[in-house]
Amino acid sequence: MVFKKVVSDQLSKKHHKYPERWYNLHTGNCTFAVQLVAFMRKEKIPVYDICSLSADQRQPNEVLAERFGAYLKRHSPNLHHAHRHSFYHLVFFTAGAGTHSIDFTRFAVKPYEMYFMSPGQVHSWDFKGNTDGYIINFSENLFRSFLLNPDYLERFSFFSGNSEESVCKLLTSSHNKVLALFEEILAEGARKENNTDALKLLLLQLFITVNQSLKINMQKAVPQQKQVLLKGFRRLIDLHYRSIKLPKQYADLLYVTPNHLNALSQDLLGKPAGELIRDRILLEAKRLLTSTDMSITEIAYDLNFQDNSYFNRFFKKKEGGTPDAFRKQFTRLKNK
Repeated sequence: MVFKKVVSDQLSKKHHKYPERWYNLHTGNCTFAVQLVAFMRKEKIPVYDICSLSADQRQPNEVLAERFGAYLKRHSPNLHHAHRHSFYHLVFFTAGAGTHSIDFTRFAVKPYEMYFMSPGQVHSWDFKGNTDGYIINFSENLFRSFLLNPDYLERFSFFSGNSEESVCKLLTSSHNKVLALFEEILAEGARKENNTDALKLLLLQLFITVNQSLKINMQKAVPQQKQVLLKGFRRLIDLHYRSIKLPKQYADLLYVTPNHLNALSQDLLGKPAGELIRDRILLEAKRLLTSTDMSITEIAYDLNFQDNSYFNRFFKKKEGGTPDAFRKQFTRLKNK
Protein backbone atom coordinates (compact mmCIF):
# COMPACT_ATOMS: atom_id res chain seq x y z
CA MET A 1 0.00 0.00 0.00
CA VAL A 2 2.89 2.38 0.75
CA PHE A 3 4.35 1.76 -2.70
CA LYS A 4 0.97 2.37 -4.31
CA LYS A 5 0.66 5.72 -2.50
CA VAL A 6 4.18 6.78 -3.53
CA VAL A 7 3.38 5.89 -7.14
CA SER A 8 0.09 7.78 -6.99
CA ASP A 9 1.69 10.86 -5.43
CA GLN A 10 4.52 11.00 -7.97
CA LEU A 11 2.31 10.39 -11.00
CA SER A 12 -0.11 13.10 -9.90
CA LYS A 13 2.71 15.64 -10.31
CA LYS A 14 3.29 14.68 -13.96
CA HIS A 15 1.48 15.47 -17.17
CA HIS A 16 0.92 12.31 -19.20
CA LYS A 17 0.01 12.03 -22.83
CA TYR A 18 1.02 8.58 -23.98
CA PRO A 19 0.09 5.45 -22.00
CA GLU A 20 3.27 3.56 -22.78
CA ARG A 21 5.62 6.23 -21.37
CA TRP A 22 7.87 5.03 -18.56
CA TYR A 23 8.14 6.88 -15.24
CA ASN A 24 10.99 6.42 -12.76
CA LEU A 25 9.61 6.37 -9.24
CA HIS A 26 12.09 6.54 -6.37
CA THR A 27 11.19 4.51 -3.28
CA GLY A 28 13.99 4.01 -0.80
CA ASN A 29 16.99 2.33 -2.40
CA CYS A 30 15.18 1.19 -5.53
CA THR A 31 14.05 3.01 -8.63
CA PHE A 32 10.91 1.45 -10.05
CA ALA A 33 9.90 2.03 -13.66
CA VAL A 34 6.18 1.78 -14.18
CA GLN A 35 3.78 2.63 -16.92
CA LEU A 36 0.76 4.87 -16.55
CA VAL A 37 -1.14 2.22 -18.45
CA ALA A 38 -0.85 -0.07 -15.42
CA PHE A 39 -3.14 2.27 -13.47
CA MET A 40 -5.75 2.35 -16.20
CA ARG A 41 -5.94 -1.31 -17.23
CA LYS A 42 -4.70 -4.71 -16.25
CA GLU A 43 -1.21 -5.67 -17.44
CA LYS A 44 -0.87 -9.16 -18.92
CA ILE A 45 2.92 -9.13 -19.41
CA PRO A 46 4.96 -8.67 -16.21
CA VAL A 47 7.52 -5.86 -15.99
CA TYR A 48 10.61 -6.66 -13.89
CA ASP A 49 12.66 -3.96 -12.17
CA ILE A 50 16.35 -4.38 -11.42
CA CYS A 51 15.82 -4.53 -7.65
CA SER A 52 13.65 -7.65 -7.96
CA LEU A 53 16.57 -9.51 -9.58
CA SER A 54 19.14 -8.62 -6.95
CA ALA A 55 20.28 -11.21 -4.41
CA ASP A 56 19.99 -8.49 -1.74
CA GLN A 57 17.02 -6.26 -2.55
CA ARG A 58 17.84 -3.92 0.35
CA GLN A 59 20.97 -2.72 -1.45
CA PRO A 60 20.89 -0.21 -4.33
CA ASN A 61 21.96 -1.88 -7.56
CA GLU A 62 22.72 -0.06 -10.78
CA VAL A 63 24.65 -2.96 -12.32
CA LEU A 64 24.07 -6.71 -11.86
CA ALA A 65 26.38 -9.19 -13.59
CA GLU A 66 26.60 -12.97 -13.27
CA ARG A 67 27.00 -16.23 -15.16
CA PHE A 68 23.90 -16.99 -17.17
CA GLY A 69 23.61 -20.61 -16.02
CA ALA A 70 23.19 -19.53 -12.39
CA TYR A 71 20.81 -16.72 -13.38
CA LEU A 72 18.71 -19.15 -15.42
CA LYS A 73 18.38 -21.62 -12.52
CA ARG A 74 17.26 -18.88 -10.16
CA HIS A 75 14.70 -17.23 -12.43
CA SER A 76 13.37 -20.11 -14.54
CA PRO A 77 10.57 -20.61 -15.59
CA ASN A 78 9.83 -16.84 -15.54
CA LEU A 79 12.32 -16.26 -18.37
CA HIS A 80 10.40 -18.57 -20.67
CA HIS A 81 7.24 -16.45 -20.52
CA ALA A 82 6.92 -13.08 -22.25
CA HIS A 83 8.05 -10.24 -19.98
CA ARG A 84 9.60 -6.78 -20.01
CA HIS A 85 12.38 -5.06 -18.10
CA SER A 86 12.58 -1.50 -16.83
CA PHE A 87 16.38 -1.60 -17.34
CA TYR A 88 18.98 -2.43 -20.00
CA HIS A 89 19.66 -6.13 -20.37
CA LEU A 90 22.38 -7.96 -22.30
CA VAL A 91 23.30 -11.64 -22.63
CA PHE A 92 26.37 -13.26 -24.15
CA PHE A 93 26.01 -16.99 -24.84
CA THR A 94 28.94 -19.39 -24.68
CA ALA A 95 26.87 -22.60 -24.88
CA GLY A 96 23.32 -23.66 -25.61
CA ALA A 97 20.63 -23.58 -28.27
CA GLY A 98 16.96 -22.73 -28.68
CA THR A 99 15.21 -19.48 -29.53
CA HIS A 100 14.86 -15.96 -28.18
CA SER A 101 11.97 -13.67 -29.05
CA ILE A 102 12.46 -9.87 -28.96
CA ASP A 103 9.42 -7.72 -29.73
CA PHE A 104 7.76 -10.68 -31.50
CA THR A 105 10.77 -11.40 -33.74
CA ARG A 106 12.28 -14.85 -33.12
CA PHE A 107 16.04 -15.49 -33.20
CA ALA A 108 18.04 -18.70 -32.90
CA VAL A 109 20.25 -18.85 -29.79
CA LYS A 110 23.87 -19.46 -30.83
CA PRO A 111 27.15 -19.44 -28.89
CA TYR A 112 29.22 -16.24 -29.18
CA GLU A 113 26.26 -14.10 -30.08
CA MET A 114 25.21 -11.20 -27.87
CA TYR A 115 21.70 -9.93 -27.25
CA PHE A 116 21.01 -6.33 -26.21
CA MET A 117 17.61 -5.23 -24.93
CA SER A 118 16.37 -1.76 -24.05
CA PRO A 119 13.77 -0.93 -21.38
CA GLY A 120 10.22 -1.80 -22.41
CA GLN A 121 10.97 -4.42 -25.06
CA VAL A 122 8.93 -7.64 -24.84
CA HIS A 123 10.97 -10.83 -24.87
CA SER A 124 11.01 -14.51 -23.91
CA TRP A 125 13.34 -17.53 -24.15
CA ASP A 126 12.96 -21.17 -25.18
CA PHE A 127 16.25 -22.95 -24.49
CA LYS A 128 17.40 -26.41 -25.62
CA GLY A 129 20.06 -28.26 -23.65
CA ASN A 130 22.51 -26.72 -21.20
CA THR A 131 22.74 -22.97 -21.71
CA ASP A 132 25.47 -20.77 -20.27
CA GLY A 133 27.25 -17.49 -20.77
CA TYR A 134 27.05 -14.11 -19.07
CA ILE A 135 24.26 -11.68 -18.27
CA ILE A 136 24.43 -8.01 -17.31
CA ASN A 137 21.54 -5.80 -16.21
CA PHE A 138 22.02 -2.10 -15.63
CA SER A 139 19.69 0.76 -14.82
CA GLU A 140 18.57 3.46 -17.24
CA ASN A 141 20.31 6.06 -15.09
CA LEU A 142 23.77 4.43 -15.08
CA PHE A 143 25.13 6.35 -18.07
CA ARG A 144 22.82 9.39 -17.88
CA SER A 145 25.52 11.68 -16.48
CA PHE A 146 28.39 9.95 -18.27
CA LEU A 147 30.64 12.37 -20.17
CA LEU A 148 27.89 14.98 -19.67
CA ASN A 149 25.89 13.22 -22.40
CA PRO A 150 22.55 11.75 -21.22
CA ASP A 151 22.04 10.07 -24.61
CA TYR A 152 25.45 8.42 -24.72
CA LEU A 153 24.13 4.89 -25.36
CA GLU A 154 22.32 6.03 -28.49
CA ARG A 155 25.61 5.98 -30.41
CA PHE A 156 25.49 2.16 -30.28
CA SER A 157 23.04 0.67 -32.80
CA PHE A 158 22.39 -2.38 -30.59
CA PHE A 159 20.73 -0.11 -28.01
CA SER A 160 18.35 1.39 -30.57
CA GLY A 161 15.39 -0.67 -29.33
CA ASN A 162 14.98 -2.21 -32.80
CA SER A 163 14.88 -6.01 -32.57
CA GLU A 164 16.72 -6.42 -35.90
CA GLU A 165 19.75 -4.67 -34.40
CA SER A 166 19.55 -6.30 -30.96
CA VAL A 167 21.47 -9.46 -31.91
CA CYS A 168 25.21 -9.16 -32.55
CA LYS A 169 27.36 -11.90 -34.04
CA LEU A 170 30.94 -11.33 -32.92
CA LEU A 171 34.05 -11.89 -34.99
CA THR A 172 36.07 -14.94 -33.90
CA SER A 173 39.06 -12.66 -33.32
CA SER A 174 37.12 -10.73 -30.64
CA HIS A 175 35.88 -13.75 -28.64
CA ASN A 176 38.78 -13.90 -26.16
CA LYS A 177 38.73 -10.14 -25.55
CA VAL A 178 34.97 -10.16 -24.88
CA LEU A 179 35.27 -13.17 -22.54
CA ALA A 180 38.07 -11.42 -20.60
CA LEU A 181 35.95 -8.26 -20.25
CA PHE A 182 33.01 -10.24 -18.87
CA GLU A 183 35.29 -11.92 -16.34
CA GLU A 184 36.63 -8.51 -15.26
CA ILE A 185 33.08 -7.21 -14.88
CA LEU A 186 32.13 -10.25 -12.76
CA ALA A 187 35.21 -9.79 -10.56
CA GLU A 188 34.53 -6.08 -10.04
CA GLY A 189 30.86 -6.70 -9.32
CA ALA A 190 31.70 -9.40 -6.76
CA ARG A 191 33.85 -7.07 -4.67
CA LYS A 192 32.29 -6.16 -1.33
CA GLU A 193 32.34 -2.49 -2.24
CA ASN A 194 32.43 -2.46 -6.03
CA ASN A 195 33.39 0.69 -7.87
CA THR A 196 30.52 1.86 -10.08
CA ASP A 197 32.85 4.05 -12.14
CA ALA A 198 35.13 1.05 -12.77
CA LEU A 199 32.11 -0.98 -13.89
CA LYS A 200 31.05 1.86 -16.23
CA LEU A 201 34.48 1.88 -17.85
CA LEU A 202 34.49 -1.91 -18.28
CA LEU A 203 30.99 -1.84 -19.78
CA LEU A 204 32.06 0.95 -22.11
CA GLN A 205 35.03 -1.15 -23.22
CA LEU A 206 32.64 -4.01 -23.91
CA PHE A 207 30.26 -1.84 -25.94
CA ILE A 208 33.10 -0.36 -28.00
CA THR A 209 34.59 -3.81 -28.67
CA VAL A 210 31.22 -5.14 -29.88
CA ASN A 211 30.65 -2.02 -31.97
CA GLN A 212 34.06 -2.35 -33.63
CA SER A 213 33.33 -5.99 -34.40
CA LEU A 214 30.05 -5.01 -36.06
CA LYS A 215 31.74 -2.30 -38.14
CA ILE A 216 34.29 -4.79 -39.47
CA ASN A 217 31.41 -7.13 -40.36
CA MET A 218 29.64 -4.41 -42.35
CA GLN A 219 30.00 -4.68 -46.10
CA LYS A 220 30.35 -0.92 -46.51
CA ALA A 221 31.16 1.97 -44.23
CA VAL A 222 28.27 4.31 -43.48
CA PRO A 223 29.14 8.03 -43.33
CA GLN A 224 28.63 9.56 -39.89
CA GLN A 225 26.26 12.18 -41.27
CA LYS A 226 23.91 9.48 -42.58
CA GLN A 227 24.03 7.60 -39.28
CA VAL A 228 23.13 10.73 -37.33
CA LEU A 229 20.22 11.52 -39.66
CA LEU A 230 18.84 7.98 -39.45
CA LYS A 231 19.07 7.99 -35.64
CA GLY A 232 17.30 11.34 -35.56
CA PHE A 233 14.53 9.99 -37.79
CA ARG A 234 14.05 6.93 -35.58
CA ARG A 235 14.04 9.04 -32.43
CA LEU A 236 11.32 11.27 -33.88
CA ILE A 237 9.27 8.22 -34.88
CA ASP A 238 9.45 6.91 -31.31
CA LEU A 239 8.22 10.26 -30.02
CA HIS A 240 5.50 10.97 -32.59
CA TYR A 241 4.35 7.73 -34.28
CA ARG A 242 0.86 8.17 -32.85
CA SER A 243 0.31 11.67 -34.24
CA ILE A 244 2.68 11.98 -37.23
CA LYS A 245 2.20 9.33 -39.91
CA LEU A 246 3.74 10.81 -43.08
CA PRO A 247 7.45 10.80 -44.10
CA LYS A 248 7.09 14.38 -45.37
CA GLN A 249 6.25 15.59 -41.86
CA TYR A 250 9.35 13.92 -40.43
CA ALA A 251 11.48 15.28 -43.26
CA ASP A 252 10.31 18.80 -42.35
CA LEU A 253 11.35 18.22 -38.72
CA LEU A 254 14.78 17.01 -39.88
CA TYR A 255 15.24 19.87 -42.38
CA VAL A 256 15.67 17.51 -45.35
CA THR A 257 13.50 16.76 -48.37
CA PRO A 258 11.12 13.75 -48.34
CA ASN A 259 13.07 12.24 -51.26
CA HIS A 260 16.35 12.53 -49.34
CA LEU A 261 14.85 10.88 -46.25
CA ASN A 262 13.33 8.09 -48.31
CA ALA A 263 16.60 7.47 -50.18
CA LEU A 264 18.51 7.36 -46.89
CA SER A 265 16.13 4.78 -45.40
CA GLN A 266 16.19 2.70 -48.57
CA ASP A 267 19.99 2.80 -48.75
CA LEU A 268 20.74 1.96 -45.11
CA LEU A 269 17.78 -0.26 -44.19
CA GLY A 270 16.43 -1.53 -47.48
CA LYS A 271 12.95 -0.12 -46.86
CA PRO A 272 11.21 3.22 -47.55
CA ALA A 273 10.82 5.83 -44.80
CA GLY A 274 7.07 5.24 -44.56
CA GLU A 275 7.68 1.59 -43.76
CA LEU A 276 9.70 2.53 -40.65
CA ILE A 277 6.77 4.58 -39.38
CA ARG A 278 4.28 1.79 -40.06
CA ASP A 279 6.58 -0.79 -38.45
CA ARG A 280 6.67 1.25 -35.23
CA ILE A 281 2.88 1.58 -35.18
CA LEU A 282 2.54 -2.17 -35.75
CA LEU A 283 4.99 -2.93 -32.93
CA GLU A 284 3.01 -0.80 -30.48
CA ALA A 285 -0.22 -2.43 -31.62
CA LYS A 286 1.29 -5.87 -30.88
CA ARG A 287 2.53 -4.72 -27.48
CA LEU A 288 -0.91 -3.39 -26.55
CA LEU A 289 -2.68 -6.50 -27.86
CA THR A 290 -0.50 -8.82 -25.81
CA SER A 291 0.22 -6.80 -22.68
CA THR A 292 -3.13 -5.14 -21.88
CA ASP A 293 -6.82 -6.00 -21.74
CA MET A 294 -7.74 -3.07 -24.02
CA SER A 295 -10.35 -3.82 -26.67
CA ILE A 296 -9.44 -3.65 -30.36
CA THR A 297 -11.45 -0.43 -30.62
CA GLU A 298 -9.58 1.12 -27.69
CA ILE A 299 -6.22 0.20 -29.24
CA ALA A 300 -7.28 1.68 -32.59
CA TYR A 301 -8.24 4.92 -30.81
CA ASP A 302 -5.02 4.92 -28.78
CA LEU A 303 -2.95 4.65 -31.97
CA ASN A 304 -4.94 7.46 -33.60
CA PHE A 305 -6.69 5.43 -36.31
CA GLN A 306 -9.84 6.97 -37.75
CA ASP A 307 -11.91 3.90 -36.94
CA ASN A 308 -11.69 0.26 -35.98
CA SER A 309 -12.05 -1.08 -39.53
CA TYR A 310 -9.11 1.05 -40.74
CA PHE A 311 -6.95 -0.34 -37.93
CA ASN A 312 -7.99 -3.89 -38.80
CA ARG A 313 -7.09 -3.39 -42.47
CA PHE A 314 -3.72 -1.87 -41.54
CA PHE A 315 -2.88 -4.72 -39.17
CA LYS A 316 -4.01 -7.47 -41.57
CA LYS A 317 -2.02 -5.98 -44.45
CA LYS A 318 1.16 -5.87 -42.34
CA GLU A 319 0.75 -9.06 -40.33
CA GLY A 320 -1.42 -11.29 -42.52
CA GLY A 321 -4.16 -11.68 -39.92
CA THR A 322 -6.52 -9.61 -37.77
CA PRO A 323 -5.57 -8.05 -34.41
CA ASP A 324 -7.98 -10.39 -32.63
CA ALA A 325 -6.41 -13.48 -34.28
CA PHE A 326 -2.92 -12.26 -33.28
CA ARG A 327 -4.02 -11.79 -29.66
CA LYS A 328 -5.62 -15.26 -29.52
CA GLN A 329 -2.53 -16.92 -31.04
CA PHE A 330 -0.25 -15.19 -28.52
CA THR A 331 -2.50 -16.29 -25.63
CA ARG A 332 -2.44 -19.91 -26.86
CA LEU A 333 1.36 -19.91 -27.07
CA LYS A 334 1.66 -18.27 -23.66
CA ASN A 335 -0.55 -20.91 -22.02
CA LYS A 336 1.30 -23.89 -23.49
